[in-house]
Amino acid sequence: MPRESRRKSDSGIYHIMLRGINKQIIFEDDMDKRRFLETIEKYKQISHFKLYAYCLMDNHVHLLLEESEERISEVIKRISSSYVYWYNLKYERCGHLFQDRFKSENVETIRYFLTVLRYIHQNPLKAGLVSNVFESKWTSIHDYVNNKADLVDIDKALDLFSADRRKAIQMFIAYMQQANEDQCLDNQTQIRLQDSQVNEYLHSLGVHNSSDLQQMTKVERDLILVRLKKLRGTSVRQISRITGISKSVIDRAR
Repeated sequence: MPRESRRKSDSGIYHIMLRGINKQIIFEDDMDKRRFLETIEKYKQISHFKLYAYCLMDNHVHLLLEESEERISEVIKRISSSYVYWYNLKYERCGHLFQDRFKSENVETIRYFLTVLRYIHQNPLKAGLVSNVFESKWTSIHDYVNNKADLVDIDKALDLFSADRRKAIQMFIAYMQQANEDQCLDNQTQIRLQDSQVNEYLHSLGVHNSSDLQQMTKVERDLILVRLKKLRGTSVRQISRITGISKSVIDRAR
């Protein structure tokens, strides 16, 4: 059966996900990640696309791109082929590295553009790899915070927050930290723990009911909340429902 053609985005903006074949590692070290960003920079100058966000995980990549003269499929083909050629030479391997066909979704509205922007930057946080959205070294969030427009085209997003750049960055920072249940392109089947499973985990930590948490010091309570947030398959909303602690307090726990 022939593949269904990719629907063209009216805005020209796409959320792209590239992942390793069979979910294998595509970045063994920081050098690999730097090389991938250098590859993006090289073909950005050739293909003239705009890059609004990126996140490099060990076995997949998220990109928020706007195509220009060249179709997005050609852009991704250039980037992936060049990186795989270099990667195979470095690790003395041959064959495919990325899953045959990249995932994409059209980003047609301003609201969804901002949702995807936040989703990409929060990817390491939601995967439990960092304790806050600014800890990850390999996302474009720092380009925005530092008002740095070398590789990433930051103006479009920041201008949506405010014409005043300092205020826009402050609003961007606040938005990036908001708890949410956003579901965009995902690399894995979503796992959702039942309340009983979360309660069982709490019991293993010595917390038998919500009053136990309320009687703890802030430091003790936050340590428990951080462990809950890192538990795969939970959400801030679910943790709040089970513990009786507000979502804002849970979100601030570090």
